[in-house]
Amino acid sequence: MVSTAYTHVLTLLAVSVLAVVIFQRMRMPSSLGYLLVGAVVGPHALGLVPDADHNRVLAEFGIVFLLFTIGLNFSLPQIMAMRNLVFGLGTSQVAFTTIAVGIGVWLMGYDPATAFVVGAVVAQSSTTIISKQLAEQGEDQSRHGRLGVAMSVFQDVTAVPFVVVIPVLGMASDASLAWPLGVALFKAVVAFVLVFLAGRWLLRPLFHEVAARRSAEVFTLTVLLVTLTAAGITQSFGLSMALGAFLAGMMLGETEFRHQIESTIRPFRDVLLGLFFVTIGMLLDVSTLPEIWHLALAGALAMLLAKAVLVAIIVHVAGVNRPTAVRTGIVLAVGGEFGFALLAIALDSRVITGELAQLVLTAVLFSMVLAPFFLRHNGWFANRVARKPVASTDGLPLAADADGRQVGHVIICGYGRIGQNVGRFLEEEKVAYVALDMDPARVRDAHAAGMQVYFGDSSERDILEAVGAAHARLIVVAHDDLGAARKVLHHVRVTGWPVKVMVRTRDESPVAELFELGATEVVPETLEASMMIASHTLLLAQVPPKRVLRRMRAAQANRYELLQELYLTDEPVVGRADEIPLTERLHSVQIIGGAGAIGLTLNELQLAGCRMHALVRNGERSTSPAGDTTLAEGDTLVLFGSPDQLDLAQATLLQPRPEPAAPAAAPQTG
Repeated sequence: MVSTAYTHVLTLLAVSVLAVVIFQRMRMPSSLGYLLVGAVVGPHALGLVPDADHNRVLAEFGIVFLLFTIGLNFSLPQIMAMRNLVFGLGTSQVAFTTIAVGIGVWLMGYDPATAFVVGAVVAQSSTTIISKQLAEQGEDQSRHGRLGVAMSVFQDVTAVPFVVVIPVLGMASDASLAWPLGVALFKAVVAFVLVFLAGRWLLRPLFHEVAARRSAEVFTLTVLLVTLTAAGITQSFGLSMALGAFLAGMMLGETEFRHQIESTIRPFRDVLLGLFFVTIGMLLDVSTLPEIWHLALAGALAMLLAKAVLVAIIVHVAGVNRPTAVRTGIVLAVGGEFGFALLAIALDSRVITGELAQLVLTAVLFSMVLAPFFLRHNGWFANRVARKPVASTDGLPLAADADGRQVGHVIICGYGRIGQNVGRFLEEEKVAYVALDMDPARVRDAHAAGMQVYFGDSSERDILEAVGAAHARLIVVAHDDLGAARKVLHHVRVTGWPVKVMVRTRDESPVAELFELGATEVVPETLEASMMIASHTLLLAQVPPKRVLRRMRAAQANRYELLQELYLTDEPVVGRADEIPLTERLHSVQIIGGAGAIGLTLNELQLAGCRMHALVRNGERSTSPAGDTTLAEGDTLVLFGSPDQLDLAQATLLQPRPEPAAPAAAPQTG
């Protein structure tokens, strides 16, 4: 007998997969698909899945992991380094939007606490919708695109105080609000100090020890333990679990493990966050849409207009020209997923009524549905408002990408001997680079020395995305893990990142395969060592340096073709590190008496796919004999090919010439 809970889980999974696939094909955010699933299968529509308590608990974990990830991307030093943008434009946008919308709701007759929550919800913007739509339009690197994405990401940081304040509003009356709010802020400061000290004295050594075990299972368990422990600490203080997760993420964001941690936590975050959006969708009462859709649509349009105007004014006052400021305002006008999290916290704290929550939820949903249209035509709206073209150089300077990521850098996969030498040369040429390595001791020493070296598996797509592979100029695979190199090339090919990839290999055997997989350049270590020794040999033999350099460049341009033509033994050689697996090689075949090849021209030979490298006759070697040269007994052919090809070619060349048929005997007569 299948249990009811099991049926509910299967129903959610099946409908969620279908909805997410459809929304992704429509190039719409997956979060809208999850919201639609909750609205359709929830208790207010088909009633296939009840709004059970266990669903809410799992959904709360989704918010926890979301805040943890945000904290990873905003470490304390990073926030301090970008304080002008965070506490300037980002904070101003959230504060003024919350105040303006809150006053409007308060004038409509709602109490101040409710008005504050509605203002906080409206102040959020969807980073997912903004970044994806701008990237599709080719505006993600534009001035308004970078500003819009930066401010939307910073909203997540500046919105953390709402997580502290909103639960307090539900526990206190207007007359006694100051004291519980002060106590809550004091508890938040204490929690921050505790997590800060734990991050300084416990978390980094803990992850060093765990990473040294080289166990993905232990690493994942540790990440989950740290996240939920931090969330439990703040919950024990009467604060939100999400606050503790954010603080833990912020502390770990300072360590060299943050990219690997983010990659590890992402699957849990995405699944639980999807469940969170499903539970939010369950709050949507579809039966009330005929009554409130016009109010929700009017609220969505009012929200889009109010946020666009407020943001445009703030950005323009900061020094950005008017057209760019207007376009930035349009970009940030859309509602955001984090607003749903604040709305859920407010509902649990009974700060907002269910009827108003329905209206606000529907209005935010409408704004997210309308967002692609406004984003797609933001230039047209800006030109109509500003009545002059957008200037791209004046205003607020942005030296880096909007969310702090590097652009045009080099990613070094593997920070061993070769990776470190590559990094030194890049550093001398002032070329920015980020290195990834799985040796915690090496990463610790390099990170402590101020190098951009992080603990992470470079064969994972999430890790490459975290270090900006989509915006890098080059990926250097400096380790000799051929399987990991194949995965890196696969990720680059599947995602379509416009980045070159150079791969180091131990020998030349996988060169052709790696080029087929999309490598821009493959550098076999044994062949490069041979080239260096050969170049020094030629120089010591007094060959002119220019000629030596020309020969070396020609060998590299021909993909080391000459250096791959080697004589190799058929016997295994123990203890010889310079021997490579048998692939293609050189082999000499001497034409013996009676061989079928005698008397044939070189053009007539059947070589089984081998390439003729040279002809040796009477002790004289010719690397380019004429095709009409006739083979004679005692000639030696130097062939290049695989062992099977060489065996077949040799058998064909040395096959005895067929004996001429004997004349038929004359018939005897009686």
